[in-house]
Amino acid sequence: MLNTLQPFLQEAWQKSGFQAPTSIQETAVPLILEGKDVIAESPTGTGKTLAYLLPLLNKIESNTPSLQAVVLASSQELVMQVYQVFQKWSEGSGIRGTSIIGGANLKRQLEKLKKRPHVIFATPGRLLELIKQKKVKMHEVKTVVLDEGDQLLIPEHVKNVKQIIKSTMADRQVILFSATMKQATEKLAKELAKEPEVLRIEKDEIASSGEVEHIYFLCEQRDKIKLLEKIARLEKSKSLAFINDIGEIQVFKEKLLFKELSIGILHSDMKKLERQAALKDFRDGKMKMLIATDIAARGLDIQGVSHVVQIDFPKDISQYVHRAGRTGRMGANGTVISLVTEREERELKRFCRELQIPLHKRVFYQGKIVAEEQRRQQLKK
Repeated sequence: MLNTLQPFLQEAWQKSGFQAPTSIQETAVPLILEGKDVIAESPTGTGKTLAYLLPLLNKIESNTPSLQAVVLASSQELVMQVYQVFQKWSEGSGIRGTSIIGGANLKRQLEKLKKRPHVIFATPGRLLELIKQKKVKMHEVKTVVLDEGDQLLIPEHVKNVKQIIKSTMADRQVILFSATMKQATEKLAKELAKEPEVLRIEKDEIASSGEVEHIYFLCEQRDKIKLLEKIARLEKSKSLAFINDIGEIQVFKEKLLFKELSIGILHSDMKKLERQAALKDFRDGKMKMLIATDIAARGLDIQGVSHVVQIDFPKDISQYVHRAGRTGRMGANGTVISLVTEREERELKRFCRELQIPLHKRVFYQGKIVAEEQRRQQLKK
């Protein structure tokens, strides 16, 4: 696979220190290079971004000034993350790229477009706005990528996505990647693509995650905050905590900051710069816990997350999988902690049975997470 790529990509691969390509890269790259439409499902942390970026960059003609490819993602954070990967891998190639996201300064984005990018990384709403204003000319776009495609084909985005794809060349290539794919998503994706190859990677030995332990604490809804405080105090921890309701997030933040804990928040109503600052502090280890809504944390690759905490219960099994996938990446170990009420405990057990994941109940004892047995023995001494 690698020896068919252009020299600048082979060089970037050497520099990256990666050994062999992951399964999804092995399978998807040759198909994309051939020009086939691809719909791929592959677990989090298996190298999906490069699986489409390598062949995409390989095909860009850097000496022509036209826009040739568009990569769509559902959140600003994910667009920025993919754009950063692009910057690293396109070094020295003469390929120009730019990011176009909602919530950012429109004037500055128009300035960027004057530099004639070959690739645009964008959220659908803002890109469509610019296409309609004739600021982005799509007639020479040969490739459209939908990253975390199941998020892009939900009712709020699907119309925009369809219009964007329609505005490109008739023989364009459509590529969709996702960590989980419901049947409805696959059906929609097939309508947007032409005779696509459907790839399903179960798990990947190369990118295989380290040991991830799935545990839970049983508590009343109102006691979740106390447990969260204990988790935030765990030694050497870097926790990403999920909450469903933006309204609640501020309450949690204030209570935990009052206890002088190092935490931050991330949600879609925050301004772009606040979101970037929170992510940067968390990535750099300046804060021990980041409390986020799912939309803000979707698809993010943050190194060294030791604990994923579900403050609120996931709405379905695929949300559980996405959240859990934020820890135990690239061979590191991790822990997924669910804070559940009695009703939620039953659901959680069902999820883990279906996913064939061992699940253990835990309690806190002297600031440490232990099995109930251990605590009983300690108390007897």
